[in-house]
Amino acid sequence: MSEQEQLEVLLAQLISMLPSPVFIAISILFGIVGMVCVFISRKHKQRKLKWAGFALMFYPYLIGNDTRLLVVFGLLLCGLAYFWRKA
Repeated sequence: MSEQEQLEVLLAQLISMLPSPVFIAISILFGIVGMVCVFISRKHKQRKLKWAGFALMFYPYLIGNDTRLLVVFGLLLCGLAYFWRKA
């Protein structure tokens, strides 16, 4: 295998490791929702809502490249934040 072919294979492997544009867009969306939760929690002094907001902002870094897991956990955290907002 020539050096050029090895570089092409390496580049293909690196590109396959990148997250999809949908994953990035959903991560940004849940991050914005998390920021809003933190701002609301500071205004109303609700600790649970603040931690749900931080979780929404930072959990995409813990999920791999699986978009389904990102959506499922994001919706669960949004549901928790919604019910904690009411409490």
